[in-house]
This record gives sequence, structure tokens and C-alpha cells, in this order.
Amino acid sequence: MDRIVECVPNFSEGRDMGVVKAITGEIEKTEGAVLLDVDPNGDYNRVVVTFVGDTDSVWKAAFAATAKAAEMIDMSKHKGEHPRMGATDVVPFVPVSGVSMDECVQIARTYGREVGEKLGIPVYLYEYAASTPARRNLASVRKGEYEALLDKLKDPEWVPDFGPAEFNARSGATVTGARVFLIAYNVNLDTADVNIASEIATRVRESGRPERDEQGKVVKDENGKTKRIPGSLKAVKAMGVPLEEHGITQVSMNLVDYNITSPHIAYEEVTRQAESLGVKVTGSEIVGMTPLAPMILAGKHFLEKASRPADESEDELVKAAVSGLGLSQLAPFKPKEKIIEYRM
Repeated sequence: MDRIVECVPNFSEGRDMGVVKAITGEIEKTEGAVLLDVDPNGDYNRVVVTFVGDTDSVWKAAFAATAKAAEMIDMSKHKGEHPRMGATDVVPFVPVSGVSMDECVQIARTYGREVGEKLGIPVYLYEYAASTPARRNLASVRKGEYEALLDKLKDPEWVPDFGPAEFNARSGATVTGARVFLIAYNVNLDTADVNIASEIATRVRESGRPERDEQGKVVKDENGKTKRIPGSLKAVKAMGVPLEEHGITQVSMNLVDYNITSPHIAYEEVTRQAESLGVKVTGSEIVGMTPLAPMILAGKHFLEKASRPADESEDELVKAAVSGLGLSQLAPFKPKEKIIEYRM
């Protein structure tokens, strides 16, 4: 496969493995698509799926999976810790090899048009495919989540890019677009207090937190806009979430450009902030897959931190990264399954 596009659809089901397998089965049945990873989370009630394909098979596989999700997931009954607005919540297309970002934008538009017209699901475009600047950020598009979608669809500012401007109670809405490689990365805390995790998230995420005065009131500028204190990590989105299954909380992050902030940088900063609040970081997890490059960077970092030579073999560097980041705390981290280059 010379021209490779990655697709990382997120579906709003992480507990019923029968439903998950039915959805991913549609990808496996699509000629030219290769399923790489399936990562369900019961607390989030969400599954992150990773597959690759050529420019034609990748959107066809995504459409087939979306159709199956529409058939099997009822959003009116869905509960979970992760923000969501649809049964097929977000479908990004990522250029991997021999494909440009512009081509991925066209793939997202083709997929979105098919979903809107054939499945009757409202579809919004985001990131590089966004039709307006206000829709570029996923968090802005998904604001209010499924519960706010009925009113959102009545707002002329939020007419879908594809599909009807009508509330689909069963399937909600889907967001699709083209973006650079994103690493979904969660750092584990030894506390069940989600307020602590949320506080750390506001300190590290790029968008930061509102500035407050001595009375705790939000400070406004001369135009009435909320003043914000920037977070410590660039190209990072973050929120605090509980992980009831394990009795802990997480700082759940999207590292939207690992060349700016890679996992080991995020891990060390969350550790620093956690210590200032009297809690400990116990490990972390990568949801879905990761490129090899940030693992090598992490391996070198932790070897140097331990005063060991950083010119070890690739395997040893990966092992150092897995150990240093505590990637096997919640489940074994298997490099041959989780690092995208090793699967292709």
C-alpha cells in the first residue's frame, strides 16, 4: 500500500463487545482497509478504532462502520464520562504516506456527504476540513454534547455541513475532518477525587483556565471577554475524568502535535502539578496507537534521567519508554500492537 490514510473513528460504545465487534467487522470486510487497533473503555463508554487504507477504501470502511453504529447504538440511552454527541462521534482522516492533507480533506467531505445523505445523520467538518474558523476545534463543535444537539441544530450558526438540520435522537451527530497525527494520552493519578484531576488539566492544557480575582470572580477585559491564564503545555487539550473501574482518576489529554508536546513531556508536567497538590502519578496509557518517534524520544529521556546511555537499540529505547511512562499499569502495553510502524 503506497498511499496510506489512517482513520481513527470513535464510537459511543465501550461496554458491549458484541456491538464493538459488529462495528469493527464492517471495517474488516472492506477491501483495502486494514484494522490495526480496537481500544474500548468502559468508564468512557467509548471505543477508539484505528485502521488504515487507501484513499478510496478508507472512507468506505468508515461509512460501513458508521452505518452499523447507527443500527446498534441508541444515543438517547448512552451514558459515559467522555464528551460525545453521536453514535459515531468523530471520524478523523490522517495522511500517513503518499497522501496530502488536502486529499484527506476531500476524503472527509466524501465520507460526510455519504453519511448525511444516506444515513440522515447531521455531519460537521472540523480541523483542516472545517467550513468556518469556528468549527475547526472539535471541542467547539461538540460543546453541549448530545444533550444540547436539539437546540444547536436550530441555530443558523450551527447548520450541519452535510445531512439534515434535524435532531436524530438515535444517532446524534458526527464530526469528521482531516488532521495531523494525534496521540490520545491519559496520565493516572492515585486519587479518586476528579476535582484534582480537573485542576491539573486546567493548569496544563494550552487553553488554560479563567483568571479570577481575590473574591474568586472571573476577570473580564475591557471588551467583556474572560481573561485566561494559559496552560503550561502547548498543543495539548486536557480534562479530568474518573476511572471508577480502577478507583482512580486521569488527566485525559489529546496531544495534537507530538513534535511540540510529546508524551514524556506531558507526563513529567502532570507529575509536577500532581505533586504540588499532594497526589502521585502512578502511570499512564496511550489510547489507540502511537507513532514510533515519540516513543524513541521518551526512551532517550528516561535513560538520560537514569544516567544511562541514550544510544541503546530501538527495542531498548521502546522498553525504557514503556517503563518510564508506566504504560502497562492498567493493561499490558504491547509495542508490536500499539506502535503504528510495527503494524504496517
